[in-house]
Amino acid sequence: MSARGKARRRALDILFEAELRDRVATDVLAERVERAEPPVNEYTATLVEGVNRHRPRIDELISTYAEGWTLDRMPAVDRNLLRAGTYELLWMPDVPEAVVISEWVHLASELSTDESPQFVNGLLARFRQLKPSLAL
Repeated sequence: MSARGKARRRALDILFEAELRDRVATDVLAERVERAEPPVNEYTATLVEGVNRHRPRIDELISTYAEGWTLDRMPAVDRNLLRAGTYELLWMPDVPEAVVISEWVHLASELSTDESPQFVNGLLARFRQLKPSLAL
């Protein structure tokens, strides 16, 4: 797994933990940085901070375009995969869009349900298509 792939997985771990513990993701991130076991990659911090900063808009986009699914009905892993993937896709223009989608779909296939990779792929691909028209 690439360094960024590991960073994405670690960001997902932090976002997932924060949600389960009903904590602010950046607070959990700060704890992990301080503990440094394992060390927190700079890209992990960028993803967690970005999701935290843009979460209301990210959740609005996911809720609007996830046909037949509310955020509450989604598995927690999928919710956080989509949050991080949406942030990276829409707010990090230096990362190739195809790579972003591929990496988050790969994590969905490793960590979630059998249907999750297709769901994550479909929604992120839709955001990629709509990106020029979305008000961010």
